[in-house]
Amino acid sequence: MLLIPAIDLKDGQCVRLRQGRMEDTTVFASNPVDMAQRWVDLGARRLHLVDLNGAFEGKPVNGDVVRAVAARFPNVPVQIGGGIRDAATVAAYLDAGVQYCIIGTKAVQEPQFVIDLCKQFPGHIIVGIDAKNGMVATDGWAEVSSVSAIELAKQFEQAGVSAIVYTDISRDGMMKGVNVEETAKLASSISIPVVASGGVTNMDDITALCAVESTGIMGTILGRSIYEGTIDLAAAQQYVDSVK
Repeated sequence: MLLIPAIDLKDGQCVRLRQGRMEDTTVFASNPVDMAQRWVDLGARRLHLVDLNGAFEGKPVNGDVVRAVAARFPNVPVQIGGGIRDAATVAAYLDAGVQYCIIGTKAVQEPQFVIDLCKQFPGHIIVGIDAKNGMVATDGWAEVSSVSAIELAKQFEQAGVSAIVYTDISRDGMMKGVNVEETAKLASSISIPVVASGGVTNMDDITALCAVESTGIMGTILGRSIYEGTIDLAAAQQYVDSVK
């Protein structure tokens, strides 16, 4: 299982939000590239970047930071989400060395957009599904739609989507534990690999995810837990490697 450190970008800094609220921000580093170096040194095999400003504005805002991270670590796959609304943005990120682009809001509003991207950029498109009570949330979590997470994911099964990043927004940044049941339910309902996100707090969450890895969970994103030290990334990576 992949353990993927999250580097959330707001105004050029590395931050964490609680439940996606821009006004509830904790700044963890003024230099996100240095933070990425820290996680790579501890064994990270993929990095998860989010342009928080971009998610709210609908266009890349912290693109320079994203490109700097990708350039620093050419051998570590980088996935980026937040504000990706057109093919030109995807092309620019991939040209800069980013491996995966995550489509969130527009995947809900315009599923055909994802299907077209998968044809244009095969192997490089991930769909981010943020949900509350199983229903998809959009626009930086400001709106909850009438579409279920499973229903949305099934629309992309034949499109060539590399993975689904599934975030339970009621738990994200709250250190209350990952929603293993809902994540496993989604993973077992589709053929696309799923990355768990939101609420991962300690090793109990990681062991619980490993126990249901066979449902199709390929990894998990680690945020506040590794920043506040409730999970030791190196030790956790050693554990997941041992249970393969």
